[in-house]
Formats: sequence, C-alpha cells, structure tokens
Amino acid sequence: MPIEKPNFLWICTDQQRYDTIGALGNPYVSTPNIDSLVADGVAFTHAYCQSPICTPSRSSFLTGMYPSATHVNGNGNDYYPETYPLVTRTLADIGYDCGLIGKLHLASAYRRIEPRSNDGYRYWQYSHAPRDDWKEGHDYADWVRSKGYILGELTKKPEGVPAELHQTTWCAEKTIDFIREERDAPWLASVNIYDPHPPFNPPQTYREQFNPDEMPEPLFKESDLVQQQKLEKIDFQSKVRSPDELDIRNPIIPGSPGTKREGTVGKRDAKTLIAAYYAMIKLIDDQLGRILDVLDETAQRDNTVIIFTSDHGEMLGDHGLIQKGCRFYEGLVRVPLIFSCPNYFESGLKSDALVELVDKVPTLLELAGLSVPDEMHGRSLLPILKGESDANHHRDFVRCEYYDALDSRDHSYATMYRDKRYKLVVYHGHEEGELYDLVDDPDEFNNLWDLQEKQDKKYDLLKRSFDASMFAMDKGPERVGPM
Repeated sequence: MPIEKPNFLWICTDQQRYDTIGALGNPYVSTPNIDSLVADGVAFTHAYCQSPICTPSRSSFLTGMYPSATHVNGNGNDYYPETYPLVTRTLADIGYDCGLIGKLHLASAYRRIEPRSNDGYRYWQYSHAPRDDWKEGHDYADWVRSKGYILGELTKKPEGVPAELHQTTWCAEKTIDFIREERDAPWLASVNIYDPHPPFNPPQTYREQFNPDEMPEPLFKESDLVQQQKLEKIDFQSKVRSPDELDIRNPIIPGSPGTKREGTVGKRDAKTLIAAYYAMIKLIDDQLGRILDVLDETAQRDNTVIIFTSDHGEMLGDHGLIQKGCRFYEGLVRVPLIFSCPNYFESGLKSDALVELVDKVPTLLELAGLSVPDEMHGRSLLPILKGESDANHHRDFVRCEYYDALDSRDHSYATMYRDKRYKLVVYHGHEEGELYDLVDDPDEFNNLWDLQEKQDKKYDLLKRSFDASMFAMDKGPERVGPM
C-alpha cells in the first residue's frame, strides 16, 4: 500500500564495487545485513556511476544531473557551484528533516573543513577522510577525542583504528542518534561511510576474519600489462603491476594471524588487498545491522525507504590496477544499488536493467510526492520498484564521464557509453580507445578497438556516444521568448 512521504535512509559507502555482496553472488564476503535488504527489496545488478571519481559522482547522484551539467567534474574544487539544487535541499523545503552523517565531498577538504553549500541539512555530523587535518569542525575526530584517543595517532598503527573507534562505527552511532530523535516530520539520513576506500587498513579484529590465502584472484592476464602500458599516459592513481605486487604506496596491510602472511607488514599482493577490502565491508555490514535494529525498535522500518549504494568502485587488482582514475572497467564504474521498503516495493527482485545513479533523485522526488523536472537526466526507478514495469529494462544505455577529474599530469578527458552488449571508451585527445563485447568478453580482456571487423560497430557506437554527450549538455537559462 502507498506510504505518504516516507523516511529515507540513504547509505552510501565509498569506493565499493558491485560484486561485493553475498546475496548477489560473492561467496567470500560476509554481508548478512545487506543480504537482508536484497531479500526484502530490489537489487539493481547493473547500476553505473556517472564518474569514477568521488566529487563528480556525488554531485551527480545528489542532483540527478550528469557531472558535466552540474559543472562539478573533478575532485579538489574550491566550492560547489549550486548549478542545480541538491535533492536534500528540495526535500527540506517541503518539510523533511535532513541529516548528513560522514562524508559530503562536493568541494575540496584540502587543509580545511569542506565549505557547505545550500544543502538542506539540519543535522550535521561531518567526517571527510578519517584523519586529523583540522583544529575544529571534524566531528568524527572530536568524537574519537572524547573517547580519550587521538585519531591521527590511531591511523598510523598497522593494526588499524579499533572497530569501536572506527569511522564506520561513528557513522552508525550518529545515524542511530538521528533516527531516535522525536519529530513530527519525515526525515532523510544521508549516511556516507568512508570505507572501503584506501588505505585498505581495517581493524585488526576484522582483518583476522579473512584469510588472504582463501581470497579469489583478481581479473588479470599477462596481456593486461601490455594494454595498460598503452594507456599509461592517461591519468590513473596506480601503475599496472602483476597481482603479486600491486602499486600500493606506503602499504599498511599486515597479514592475518594463522596465515602464511602472519607477522608481515606492507604486503602488496592482490589477495591480501582483497581480504582487507572485504574486512572493511564486513564492518560496514555489522554497523548497518545496528541501524536496522533501531528502525525496527522504533517502529519506523515499514515507512522508511532504505537505499544502499556507493559512489564508484575500486579496481582491486583487476587488469593490474588498484584505486581509481580515467578508466571504465566494470569494477570501477558498476556499483551496488539496493532499494528496500517492506510491503511497498517488490521483495527479492534482482533487476538486470541498465540504470544510472542519477536515477536515484527522481525516484526520491516521486516517493515524496514531487514532480520530476523535465530537464533532469535521471529517470525514476519507481515503476520497477513497485512491479509496474519490466524489471529488466530501464535504459538503452548508460554513460560515464571523466573530465580532468584528478590533480594529475595528463588532465585526461574520457567518456564511456555502454549498452546491453558493448562498452565503448573514448580517451579524448588520444589515439587509444577501448571497445568490449560484454556478452562474449564480460571480464574485458579483449579490446576490439583496432579490430578491422569491428570498425563499423565502433563508428556506430562513437556516433551514439557523441549524441548522448550532446543531449546531456547544460543548455543554460530557460527560453522565455522567440529572441
């Protein structure tokens, strides 16, 4: 049955790839609480971010517009330009009580607290990276200090910040405080957990739960060394390496007790990295369980729409790379996207439809009883969530943009266009590009860009990609007259 102006619990992890959830096919992680959202809701298995970098992705999914339209194309910006309103501002204007817990990252937090925009948040508990960079205003660091510890000292320890003092745990604590507040209005909690972002250093008690020797291998072939060397001039945060020694700078990834790596510090191999990554996700899942328990305890679960997602993925050793940059492999641009609301959305539905993270804003607007602006790039997912349309089709294609997004040497520009079968990547200003047949080659090992028999397909996709970029352009002020 319909619910009038539901609450929204919007959980966004940082740098979590799509294939990291037990109920969606990963037998190595432990995610029983995320799994429960899959069982009670709708999981979109082919959800794509609109940029593989934090700030442009976040500006995009908070506005429903592509990064190029919001004029937020990279990290490190001086301020958020407010070209389009954040959905939290729009919802606050109709009476929602909005809370920010954790990371926002719409502008640079370099050597300062991130400047706030007209964001609509009444409740504000801020944490960018889990470090002590600022004298005041870093709410997470202040919380750790109130417990008798110094965050900057804890982060230097090889065994990691203890779970009880971790940023993930703090996010859960402050979210629970927000949920428990008495109010006469619906609420939105935007919970932005920093993990499983580098430096891949989970609490020791969680690292011990994952034996690196039992972890899966990354997607890698020797041909990746050649392919990534061809692309080495195009910006990325790591250099290509074999899975035995990835390009991890200043690693603090000890081995787990009881394994061959016991007592070691600074392991650089992919399996040790993957174990640490899954350990961080386990902590996220445990803290999610605490939040869900409070929703049940306060009898708010049935009228709360829960969204679980991430801003972009992580290479995690695939194709010899870690971290992020100007690439568009599935592990980097495809992310979890789960909606759950018992008795209102479909339950246990796994949709293979192509969707974009910009589709979240129009979905929230419709759920809150608002109309979706005509110019918005996002398209509401509500028909699929309610079982009113084909669950396996939403978009004919998805897009992703990279426009000088990192402070790096090449100032790279690139776009990705992906339909049901093919993925085209254009590195603008470079001769190199990528074309993959994702039906025959789902792991993206066989680049068809230069293959003679695929040139007609490539040129067709180039035109489609160019058209999509033009139609996504911000055309400026509304036309009000003939001249």
